[in-house]
Amino acid sequence: MSELYIHNTSTRKKEIFKPISTPFVGMYVCGPTLYGDVHMGNCRTFISFDIIYRYLIQLGYKVRYVRNITDVGHLEDEVAGEGEDRVGKKAKLEKLEPMEIVQRYKFGFHEVMNLFNLLPPSIEPSATGHILEQIEMTKQIIQQGFAYENEGTVYFDVEKFAEKNNYGILSGRTLEDQQSNTRTLEGQNEKKGRLDFALWKKAKPEHIMRWNSPWGEGFPGWHIECSAMSKKYLGETFDIHGGGMDLIPTHHTNEIAQSVGCCGKNPVNYWIHTNMLTINGQKMSRSLGNTFLPVELFTGMKLAANSPTATPSQAIVEGKHPSFEKGYSPMTVRFFMLQTHYSSTLDFSNEALKASEKGFRKLMEATRLLGKLKASSQSSFDTVALKQRCYDAMNDDFNTPILIAQLFEAVRIINSVNDGNESLTEDAINELKLIIAIFVVQVLGLKDDVMDGAGEITEGLMQLIIKMRAGARIKKDFATSDLVRDELGKLNIVLKDGKNGTDWELK
Repeated sequence: MSELYIHNTSTRKKEIFKPISTPFVGMYVCGPTLYGDVHMGNCRTFISFDIIYRYLIQLGYKVRYVRNITDVGHLEDEVAGEGEDRVGKKAKLEKLEPMEIVQRYKFGFHEVMNLFNLLPPSIEPSATGHILEQIEMTKQIIQQGFAYENEGTVYFDVEKFAEKNNYGILSGRTLEDQQSNTRTLEGQNEKKGRLDFALWKKAKPEHIMRWNSPWGEGFPGWHIECSAMSKKYLGETFDIHGGGMDLIPTHHTNEIAQSVGCCGKNPVNYWIHTNMLTINGQKMSRSLGNTFLPVELFTGMKLAANSPTATPSQAIVEGKHPSFEKGYSPMTVRFFMLQTHYSSTLDFSNEALKASEKGFRKLMEATRLLGKLKASSQSSFDTVALKQRCYDAMNDDFNTPILIAQLFEAVRIINSVNDGNESLTEDAINELKLIIAIFVVQVLGLKDDVMDGAGEITEGLMQLIIKMRAGARIKKDFATSDLVRDELGKLNIVLKDGKNGTDWELK
């Protein structure tokens, strides 16, 4: 498979990826609402699109990746568009300015993204920084006849739009089905139809965040921000739009309606959605008490002194959550997530995380061992074919589980060559190094965070210990040799004696 195939939510099938203007690719992903710490479900989505971003770059595309920050307009009842603004409510509770809340959680969000080794997006626009663009787009939708104003609030007219357009193209639901499943709400009499949603909301006296507009003081609706910002930075039609599958029925459905209502064009060619998380087979929910934040799973990670997730007495995060027996490094969690396809449900469990930790360590040990392999005059394995299978996996809708399976074939080869059971030429070893560089480092974004920081010191000390043990064995001082091995074993460090010498790895 030489061409990239993407499963398109809007067509419900895999399609060959054909950018609008090769080699340029425009990609928009719905970012976080900054009224609290980023949760693991968000992280799964952002890690998935980090992989997509990385792979498109690897294929040679010049990607403009836009991931927004929602800092206004996301109300408590996001389906109905009612209730308090989430940022504003948090600001009231803590007696702070809304932008103080946003700044605090933006710092924490970026810190978690850095721990997960995500590449930053090309542009990270905020809703409050694009009020004028949202007002202008709302005006254009009114001019096209798809919106109306009622006492300072502007609503999108869904039934008028649906007369000539498919409002449920993304969800696959008919207009009648969506109407029958919409509950009666306060203020429903202000709307022409039950599915109509606010493009601009009139601010009540107690509402903190407000701006002047042609319809009076108010604030933008949640959906209009993404339509306005994607249009500004990527154009009226762009290549890829993504987010969690929970955004399909309302947010992304309304984005399409707004953009078509404004510009008369389908805004996105490929829609990509990530699936939900479960924990021990149960859906995550606050009522079940099984939700958790990334920092509750991480261990041994140092946070910045001014991190919103750290206390003054806590410089190192030690993962503690009742659902898990222990904490894990961010790279272990990233690796765990990539073992499930982005479109499939991902279940967190003690057993799965432990297995991922073991697998991740094997992969990192093999990449370290690769630099020590000795070349032979012939190869017993086709590394060029292995590299092609890695590309085939990613070209099949970014299939990271299949890619990881291919990478573990590389791990097997490396260990087998090190043990003297197989052989590789210098060219084949270099091909393996290229596979690791491309797919482990560049595409999957994995690094040995166990070895970070003091990695060089640790490696140096281990090589010194290995040399001293080798000296003891030469002198036939097997008691000392065994003592070194056994004591290291108590520290979960395993010494591996092979044809090319002794190496070490963590259990």
